Amino acid sequence: MSNLVLYLITVLVWGSTWFAIEFQLGTVEPEVSIVYRYALASLLLFGWCKYKRLDLSFKLREHGWFILLGTFLFGLNYFLAYRAQIYITSALNAIAFSTIVWMNILNARIWFGVRAGRRILSGSLLGIAGIVILFAPQIRDISVTDAVFFGSMLAVIGALTASFGNMVSQGAQKSGLPVVQSNAWGMFYGALLSAITSVLAGHTFSFDWSAGYIGSLVYLTVFGSIIAFGAYLTLLGRIGAHKAGYAMVMFPVAALILSMVFEGFKLDWPIVVGTLLVLAGNIFVLEKRTEPKRIDNCDAARAAG
Repeated sequence: MSNLVLYLITVLVWGSTWFAIEFQLGTVEPEVSIVYRYALASLLLFGWCKYKRLDLSFKLREHGWFILLGTFLFGLNYFLAYRAQIYITSALNAIAFSTIVWMNILNARIWFGVRAGRRILSGSLLGIAGIVILFAPQIRDISVTDAVFFGSMLAVIGALTASFGNMVSQGAQKSGLPVVQSNAWGMFYGALLSAITSVLAGHTFSFDWSAGYIGSLVYLTVFGSIIAFGAYLTLLGRIGAHKAGYAMVMFPVAALILSMVFEGFKLDWPIVVGTLLVLAGNIFVLEKRTEPKRIDNCDAARAAG
């Protein structure tokens, strides 16, 4: 599967999960819903691995990678993001989470020695500016209170843990661990961590049997978890976290576009300007620059002869 297809799957699926998450809120505690989501996702992935006869037996050291993956990418970051939204709006949460682009650039430099380059830095600046403009009307009247500050910090820390999860996945792939089996084990450990957290917090493991909750849970499990994470982490292994992380800036744009199509969300100038900036940043980050072919003296002599 090409990188473009993987990127589009990631952006479109995660952009649509915003609608599904709305049906998850209410009756069941958010952390408990996360347990259901990733427990089911890991079960399905384990079943797929058995069906395809993919090896699921790994050494203890390799399970260390999976535990880190489950902790940072399928556990803590979701816990922090859900908790942040108790104190701040989803718009402010999206802006805070988009900082993962810069965190990935910095972490990729620290852990893997990858330099981002001017185009990626410029594209990231355009993307963040676009996200701020997109959500400016929704956060204009927000007063900076202790609760808003606390919620914003939770969201930023959640983005940081997700960035660490990106680094873990990239490191695991560099060590030769396959994405599908890594996700299966990582989601299992993420569900286990969320379950322990829920028990310690005194949450009841209730269930909402409504069609909306069950349908959204299935969608978030199959598409939002198995397919989107599989596509994103495969892309991350190919092009690096500093580039793949730009998908986190793109999926709020996809969510707004889908909202305009299905919910009658009105188009206005912040949406137009913000979207254009994000798309321009996307081009800067992902476009492959072809270097002009250099001809040395020997090549020139051969050409002349």
